[in-house]
Amino acid sequence: MEREEPPREEPAPRADSSGAAAAQWRNWSGFWLLGLCNNFAYVVMLSAAHDILNQQESRNTPDPTSATLAVEFQGGNRSNSSRYDCNPVSTAAVLLADILPTLAIKLSAPFVIHKLPYGFRVLFCAFMAAGSFLLVSFSSAVWMSILGVIFASVGAGLGELTFLSLTVYFSRDVLGGWGSGTGGAGVGGALLYSGLTQAGLSPQVTLLSMLVVPVVMCLSYFFLLDLPPSLPQWRCAETEYRAVGSEDRRALMDGSEEEEQEKSTPAEVMTAGPLTFTEKLCVVKGLLWFVLPLGLVYFAEYFINQGLMELLYFPKLFLSHAQQYRWYQTLYQVGVLVSRSSLCCVKIRNLWTLSLLQVVNAVLLLLAVRFQFLPSAWVVFAIVLYEGLLGGAAYVNTFYFISKETGDRHREFAMAAASVGDSLGIAAAGLAAFPVHRYFCSL
Repeated sequence: MEREEPPREEPAPRADSSGAAAAQWRNWSGFWLLGLCNNFAYVVMLSAAHDILNQQESRNTPDPTSATLAVEFQGGNRSNSSRYDCNPVSTAAVLLADILPTLAIKLSAPFVIHKLPYGFRVLFCAFMAAGSFLLVSFSSAVWMSILGVIFASVGAGLGELTFLSLTVYFSRDVLGGWGSGTGGAGVGGALLYSGLTQAGLSPQVTLLSMLVVPVVMCLSYFFLLDLPPSLPQWRCAETEYRAVGSEDRRALMDGSEEEEQEKSTPAEVMTAGPLTFTEKLCVVKGLLWFVLPLGLVYFAEYFINQGLMELLYFPKLFLSHAQQYRWYQTLYQVGVLVSRSSLCCVKIRNLWTLSLLQVVNAVLLLLAVRFQFLPSAWVVFAIVLYEGLLGGAAYVNTFYFISKETGDRHREFAMAAASVGDSLGIAAAGLAAFPVHRYFCSL
């Protein structure tokens, strides 16, 4: 009689990878939308404020301070003795009004923001964005439009350091989603505002329609992200981490390129006490080799954008001066979008190289303004596209390598503190652009 074979044991079912993939896709999409919404008001607010002020000026006596809110170059030589087609006030004035509140937030908030849970931070950022749209759309005086710009700046600054800190609770690839979303805000925000107003909507109605943006921000955070249970969303918790052994401990900046786990899981290793102020200062010191090249990149590119672009005018081109300036800005934003979305394809560890290349761009265009040797605007179009590529690449790679090379216990603070680098560069560029603009317009 044939012996009956024992029943074969079925292999243990493999963990369902589709659920993990779906959660990963949700998180990437959520951070993309958070990046888009966080920078959206920042992108459209100044041009919208200018349109609203134009309406005010048609009803009221012109206010000379409104010149500081002009975002688009309006064309027309405002300086009769200048060989350049100059505005009397540099667009750097707008840059400073927009960046200084953000800079103040980024310099101070990383040391105290951990006392405010993430849920409250997101609601505050959404409130500031909504407030900026409402203030500017219903403004009846210059100070109201300026206050709207400040609201947008504060919300974007706090949002940036909040969401960069939040990435430590997720797989590191969400940094690519965040970077791509912030790049998309530059192109999408400008195109949407211009398209709606071009279609016949008034600036006020266009701004009110954009109140959907802070709503999408809240929906993305509270419903789209797969938030880990360890996240201190509504409670005030000191999120700290175990003291790792010497074999696991890595310096903030040791130059190591060893592969490490792609998942940041700070809450799974809680036990150590909170970071002291001295420890935070040590982390900041280690961050300098990331912050300095990032700041230099942004100094060079915003010096170009706010100090030189409006002076690079080619009168024989079929585009007007205002149209040339808009295309410069648009191509710059396209370059930023492409490079901030490139983290999944290429990673650049040598951040100083990006900085030096951007400085070369600034020096080249400064000489081009002074000696007017560039043959056509098409050359400038190519340079500003390349400028955007360098700036976006520096941004996403800076935060990727900070996340990778920082110990678990310091990572959340480091991501927030390093966000000050770009704002410092932008503010310095705004200050430097004033005397340069004045010099060229006096020639």
